[in-house]
Amino acid sequence: MFAAVGLLALIVVDYIRPQEYFPFLYAVPLLHLLTALALLGFVIDLRLGLSRLNPAPHLVPVVMLFAWSLAGLAVRAPGQLVTRTTAFLIPLAIYLLVAHAIQTIRMLEVVCGLLLAIGLALATIGVEQGLSDYGCHRVVMRGGHEDFLFDGRPCSETDRQVCEDEGAEPGAIYWCEKVGLLGTQSVHGRVRYRGTMRDPNELALAIGIVVPFSLAFLDRRRSVLRWIQAAVTFGMVGVCIYFTRSRGGQLLYLAVLAVYFVRRFGARIGLVAGTLLALPIILLGGRSGSAAAASTMERIHCWWVGLHLLAASPGFGVGLGQFTEHNRQTAHSSLVLVAAEMGLVGTLLWSAIIYIAVKIPLTALRAELPRVAHTWALALLASMAGLIVGSMFLSYAYKTVFWIFIGLTGVLYQAIRRHEPGFRVPFGVRDLGAVALVDAALLVGLVGYTGLKLGW
Repeated sequence: MFAAVGLLALIVVDYIRPQEYFPFLYAVPLLHLLTALALLGFVIDLRLGLSRLNPAPHLVPVVMLFAWSLAGLAVRAPGQLVTRTTAFLIPLAIYLLVAHAIQTIRMLEVVCGLLLAIGLALATIGVEQGLSDYGCHRVVMRGGHEDFLFDGRPCSETDRQVCEDEGAEPGAIYWCEKVGLLGTQSVHGRVRYRGTMRDPNELALAIGIVVPFSLAFLDRRRSVLRWIQAAVTFGMVGVCIYFTRSRGGQLLYLAVLAVYFVRRFGARIGLVAGTLLALPIILLGGRSGSAAAASTMERIHCWWVGLHLLAASPGFGVGLGQFTEHNRQTAHSSLVLVAAEMGLVGTLLWSAIIYIAVKIPLTALRAELPRVAHTWALALLASMAGLIVGSMFLSYAYKTVFWIFIGLTGVLYQAIRRHEPGFRVPFGVRDLGAVALVDAALLVGLVGYTGLKLGW
């Protein structure tokens, strides 16, 4: 499959961010070029009969969501119409390619294997960073973003002021953080990576949702090497999430394991097994004290702002990418972010996409299909559970990782349909009503929660 070459390279570049290691690549539009390469490969596959045009079940609401975002920007922020929609096109293009250009179980395994390898690499970097010593980092601007450069001087968490003393450049800003591999460093002692995973919470999400892939490969062929791989995945990802001190990361890790083991072994055994595996991370990880309390209240305030923006403009919202024009921070919740920026219609469309992405593997698990289809359906269902839980506490609605995983459920659908043309995942009025009820319940619940916490 010619599309796979560009698509796999696109995933690697999006996760690893080579332009942050090699500054000269900042001037090269890598994502755009690789997206074009993958699209060209897909066209070649279609011409050669290697792929077929078969729309994924969530394609229609995805297209409608994009059209609605255009309309909202045209009404609320016409001056940013081109900039914002261009930025949104990249993750949507990746979704379109993943969900439609990959159409076999074998290629699904290749993509999931790549994501698992990347997740393990990022977890390894995070664990090494978490175990490393503190050092002085000078803050510089690179590619329009703040970057930290280790200047070789040691410091300690209890004596951060040393970075401003002897050896410091006049007027420079310094941070005392853990020194990681490949020029990475912690933030307030919490491990992280680069790019979108510069946020420790997003690193925890990205590595947590690949854990089911390790279990899927083990289920496909039980061998000593596969058992070792699964054990290493659990260990490295769990320890890295611990070092991120991400409370959302703990919850999604628990959700991933709970869904997988409950579906695999039944409610009683599954819940016990999943909880036991996640318990050390839950008990030892996360943050506490005044810093954690302040972070929680800050998050609740952002939700309060988002809900008020929705109330003020329930139709189109304030426009795609406009939340930070009304608040100094983002929403810290994908649901609140989409509701504030795209209104009730946009929220319904975005939620419908998630609903369909969950319904695809659920429908596959209930159908009479080969074991390999059930194996990957369960893995994707568990990954989606973690993605949903993580997205509730992160502004993740427009991130490429989110749309890659939505696209993977489309791959499962394409692969099953290739051998079972009668396989369908319908989305009707009843489904739409269920999505609307869940959205309404969540938004009303958030209104009540934020009101109680901040005062009416």
